[in-house]
Amino acid sequence: MPLASFFSILLKLQHWGKSRRPAPVRLTRTNNFNGGFMKRFTKEELTQYNGQAGKPVYISHNGKVYDVSKSKLWQGGLHMRRHNAGTDLTTDIQAAPHDTEVLERYPKVGTLSVEELQPPRMPGWIAWLLDTNPFFRRHPHPMTVHFPIVFMLSYPAFNLLFLVTGNRAFETTAFHCLGGGILFTVVAIATGFFTWWFNYLGRWMKPVAIKIPASVVSLVLAVIAFIWRWRQPEVMSDLHGINIVYFVCSLLFIPLIAVIGWYGATLTFPVEK
Repeated sequence: MPLASFFSILLKLQHWGKSRRPAPVRLTRTNNFNGGFMKRFTKEELTQYNGQAGKPVYISHNGKVYDVSKSKLWQGGLHMRRHNAGTDLTTDIQAAPHDTEVLERYPKVGTLSVEELQPPRMPGWIAWLLDTNPFFRRHPHPMTVHFPIVFMLSYPAFNLLFLVTGNRAFETTAFHCLGGGILFTVVAIATGFFTWWFNYLGRWMKPVAIKIPASVVSLVLAVIAFIWRWRQPEVMSDLHGINIVYFVCSLLFIPLIAVIGWYGATLTFPVEK
């Protein structure tokens, strides 16, 4: 075989071998990862690292991909029975009881493509408020929701104490608690809608579907009871006929507030099914 033909065959084989090699992994150099080369993931690629069948557990936050496989709270690829591995948690973590510093305990393994990130849009003045006051990102509703719970449960409790003891001060206190409950229920509903829109992107979930109508019913019922007691101060002293309805309505707040509080808590601390 002529020498020229031999080298020609070698070149063709080399070219064929290169064409059969898999495409190289896309790498990106960024100062966020100590100047090293890290893989750039798409959302579709990230879903492959879901912690199932022995796979690593990767999550993304703010464009960074973390390997949380060694975390006991991510075993099996599920965190707090609600957050799945292999997903972008930039929005979800805003409603978490911890800050983003916990992610720095785990190795960064890559970045999420910028075009894959779709942060929620919001009016400029709200964005400014949240940037200058990070407190409002997670605390308004959890902080205010406790007040209507206490006031609305105290209302029937003090009515019962009045019936047992006959002490008029207990009934007056019940009326004052009812007024405070109405005031803070309005505040809790307003902050609840804000938290739902900001932290959960307005997603329609079972707890939300129950909390919204139950909260409206609670507020309407409280306003009716308040007006009734205001116009008829002796209603609890004369529990006959229609006045019995007033007392029964006050007792309805016990299961009503319990349901609202229960489903609100499941948003932060999901129960095991």
